[in-house]
Amino acid sequence: MSAGRPAGDREPPGDREAAAGSGAAAGPGSAAAAGPAAGSEPVTITVCPDGPLLVRGGYELLDGDDRPIDPGRATVALCRCGASAIKPFCDGSHKRARFRAR
Repeated sequence: MSAGRPAGDREPPGDREAAAGSGAAAGPGSAAAAGPAAGSEPVTITVCPDGPLLVRGGYELLDGDDRPIDPGRATVALCRCGASAIKPFCDGSHKRARFRAR
């Protein structure tokens, strides 16, 4: 997925779904925390079947202490299975863990 992709241009989830978050291993307290143009475009959250949540739009990502997390890109994949090594981002571990959404 490209950070330059227009907000309405969607790429179907698949093997590339984890790539949305894999390059953003920033931890709590990172400097730039808002997604591209935070607040300027609607936020969309797409639930991938048995996979991550894809977040697009003008979002702000915060940790449990309300500290900003740098997403590193326009679209991020957030882990739902708990097995990712780069939480809160997805690294594709849901496939190895055979995660199934209920």
